[in-house]
Formats: sequence, C-alpha cells, structure tokens
Amino acid sequence: MALATAFAYAQDDYQGDEIRTVFSNRHSNGAYGAISFGYSQIDGQGALTSGARGMYIIDHSFAVGLGGYGFVNNLDYHTYIDNNPLDYYMAGGYGGILIEPIVNGRNPVHFSFPVLFGIGGVALIQDYGYDYWGHPSLNDLDNDVFFVVEPAVELEFNLTRFFRAAAQVSYRYTSSLQLEEIDPDVLRGFNFGATFKFGKF
Repeated sequence: MALATAFAYAQDDYQGDEIRTVFSNRHSNGAYGAISFGYSQIDGQGALTSGARGMYIIDHSFAVGLGGYGFVNNLDYHTYIDNNPLDYYMAGGYGGILIEPIVNGRNPVHFSFPVLFGIGGVALIQDYGYDYWGHPSLNDLDNDVFFVVEPAVELEFNLTRFFRAAAQVSYRYTSSLQLEEIDPDVLRGFNFGATFKFGKF
C-alpha cells in the first residue's frame, strides 16, 4: 500500500510537470490587458505617465501586441520664448508594437522584458490661467512628431491565476525633437512605474 501510494503521487507530479519536447503540439496560449502608471523626468521636471496595452501570450514565454502611453510634466516656472516670460508645460503620447519575452512565467515571481517600437507626438502648451468661466486658457505654442523605442525590465508577481502586478523600469529613447527653445533630447530618459495585468496567462 505504501509503494502504491508513493507511485500515485509520483504519477501526479510527473503529469503536472510533463516533459515538453521540440516537436510537441501541446502549447498553452493566452492574452491579457494591462494598465500602467509611472514617473519620469521631462525637461527637468517631474512627469506623470500612464498607459495601456493588449497582448497575446504564446506558450507562457513570449507576448506580442499593442501599447500606448501618455505623459504630462508638472512645469510651473517661467522661461523666455520670443523674449516673453511664459508659464508652459509639455504633454503628449506615443504608441506602437510591443514584444515581451517572459522568463519563467509560471513562477510566482519572475522577469519579463517588454520593448515598444512606435511613434508619438508632443506639444509645448502655454498656460494663461483661467478664463471668465473658470476654464483653463491654453495655447499650443509648438508641437512635433517623434519615433520612440522603449525597452523595459519588469519584476512580475503572479497574485492570482488571472491577475499579475509588476514593478517596471524602462528607458525612453526618441528621435530628436524640433521645439522652440527646447532640448531635442528632452523626452529621452528613465521611467519608473507599476503595471497591472488582467487575463489568461
């Protein structure tokens, strides 16, 4: 009886950790949607970033899909454009194709390496304060389009079968901007944030 019991447990363990071969047809695919929130530095000021993505997962180890992010920095200081002191801030967004290698995705804690390839736009916005009706009075001083590549590292936690949370560090590399009196590399830099994923993993 003892040998039979041990053999039964061994069979359960073996079936739960079945050896996968090169030509095996047994693959498990899934998909997830995610929202992200982060912090970055843009033009020397703190900036809030937020985004979303939709991904298709292939065999627990690789995901591909689309993602997009928006940003606005919290500028509240004077600069001179055409010799006029102005209060301004920068806002924009970008999006494109996401690929995401996943390392040991079945483990409770693991890493993934998403990379975004896309295009975006940014605007330099003047803040006039508020109009008579109490609405913000804004003026688009200048704007530009840019290409972006943003590789990231995520430390991911499997909280439930359908929910994961990840701490993320990424670097946003963009083409040079052409904005009046603004550094062409102003959007390049690190982003620190958290991502919340919901789906079938």
